[in-house]
Amino acid sequence: MLSMVYKMGRCAEKSWRRLRGFRHLAKVIEGVRFNDGIEVLEDRRAAA
Repeated sequence: MLSMVYKMGRCAEKSWRRLRGFRHLAKVIEGVRFNDGIEVLEDRRAAA
């Protein structure tokens, strides 16, 4: 049974897509905002 599951996983692995933008995952976890794949730089100053 284990060998069958392993073989099915190896077969399915061929059709998986590679993640694009994996370098940005740490920023996403930190809560940095992105708009259309571009990091949004927010102005931290309060509007007066």
